[in-house]
Amino acid sequence: MKVAVWDTYVTRKDGKVMHFDILVDENTDDAGQVFEYGKQYLKTVLQEGQPLTSKECRFCHIDKAPADIENQILKNGFSIIEMENCY
Repeated sequence: MKVAVWDTYVTRKDGKVMHFDILVDENTDDAGQVFEYGKQYLKTVLQEGQPLTSKECRFCHIDKAPADIENQILKNGFSIIEMENCY
Protein backbone atom coordinates (compact mmCIF):
# COMPACT_ATOMS: atom_id res chain seq x y z
CA MET A 1 0.00 0.00 0.00
CA LYS A 2 1.18 3.50 -0.77
CA VAL A 3 0.42 6.15 1.83
CA ALA A 4 0.21 9.90 1.93
CA VAL A 5 2.45 11.36 4.64
CA TRP A 6 1.22 14.55 6.32
CA ASP A 7 3.96 16.37 8.23
CA THR A 8 2.52 17.80 11.44
CA TYR A 9 3.79 20.25 14.07
CA VAL A 10 1.48 21.02 17.01
CA THR A 11 2.28 23.24 19.98
CA ARG A 12 1.66 21.26 23.16
CA LYS A 13 -0.07 22.72 26.21
CA ASP A 14 3.35 23.22 27.84
CA GLY A 15 4.60 25.23 24.84
CA LYS A 16 6.87 22.55 23.34
CA VAL A 17 6.30 21.69 19.72
CA MET A 18 5.45 18.08 18.93
CA HIS A 19 6.31 16.70 15.52
CA PHE A 20 4.52 13.67 14.10
CA ASP A 21 3.44 12.31 10.75
CA ILE A 22 -0.13 11.30 9.94
CA LEU A 23 -0.20 8.48 7.39
CA VAL A 24 -3.32 7.74 5.35
CA ASP A 25 -4.14 5.82 2.18
CA GLU A 26 -2.64 7.65 -0.81
CA ASN A 27 -6.14 8.21 -2.24
CA THR A 28 -7.29 10.17 0.81
CA ASP A 29 -7.55 13.75 -0.41
CA ASP A 30 -9.80 15.23 2.28
CA ALA A 31 -7.51 17.38 4.44
CA GLY A 32 -10.32 17.84 6.98
CA GLN A 33 -10.41 14.09 7.54
CA VAL A 34 -6.63 14.00 8.01
CA PHE A 35 -6.92 16.79 10.60
CA GLU A 36 -9.61 14.79 12.43
CA TYR A 37 -7.27 11.79 12.56
CA GLY A 38 -4.62 14.06 14.03
CA LYS A 39 -7.08 15.33 16.64
CA GLN A 40 -7.93 11.74 17.59
CA TYR A 41 -4.23 11.12 18.13
CA LEU A 42 -3.85 14.32 20.19
CA LYS A 43 -6.52 13.03 22.59
CA THR A 44 -4.43 9.89 23.21
CA VAL A 45 -1.41 11.98 24.29
CA LEU A 46 -3.46 14.37 26.46
CA GLN A 47 -3.23 17.28 24.01
CA GLU A 48 -6.91 17.49 23.14
CA GLY A 49 -8.04 20.93 22.03
CA GLN A 50 -4.73 22.01 20.54
CA PRO A 51 -5.10 23.57 17.07
CA LEU A 52 -4.58 21.25 14.12
CA THR A 53 -5.26 22.93 10.78
CA SER A 54 -3.47 23.47 7.47
CA LYS A 55 -1.09 25.74 9.41
CA GLU A 56 0.13 22.80 11.54
CA CYS A 57 -0.35 19.90 9.11
CA ARG A 58 0.66 19.68 5.44
CA PHE A 59 0.86 16.97 2.84
CA CYS A 60 4.51 16.00 2.44
CA HIS A 61 4.90 12.99 0.10
CA ILE A 62 3.74 9.52 -0.96
CA ASP A 63 5.62 6.48 0.31
CA LYS A 64 5.31 2.70 0.51
CA ALA A 65 4.01 1.53 3.89
CA PRO A 66 5.39 -1.47 5.78
CA ALA A 67 2.89 -4.19 6.75
CA ASP A 68 2.30 -2.93 10.32
CA ILE A 69 1.48 0.60 9.14
CA GLU A 70 -0.73 -0.77 6.36
CA ASN A 71 -2.64 -2.86 8.91
CA GLN A 72 -3.16 0.17 11.17
CA ILE A 73 -4.50 2.21 8.25
CA LEU A 74 -6.82 -0.58 7.15
CA LYS A 75 -8.13 -0.91 10.73
CA ASN A 76 -8.28 2.76 11.83
CA GLY A 77 -8.05 4.84 8.64
CA PHE A 78 -4.69 6.29 9.69
CA SER A 79 -1.38 5.67 11.42
CA ILE A 80 0.89 8.01 13.37
CA ILE A 81 4.67 8.14 13.36
CA GLU A 82 5.89 10.06 16.41
CA MET A 83 9.01 12.12 15.73
CA GLU A 84 9.65 14.68 18.51
CA ASN A 85 8.15 15.77 21.85
CA CYS A 86 5.12 13.50 21.58
CA TYR A 87 5.22 12.58 25.28
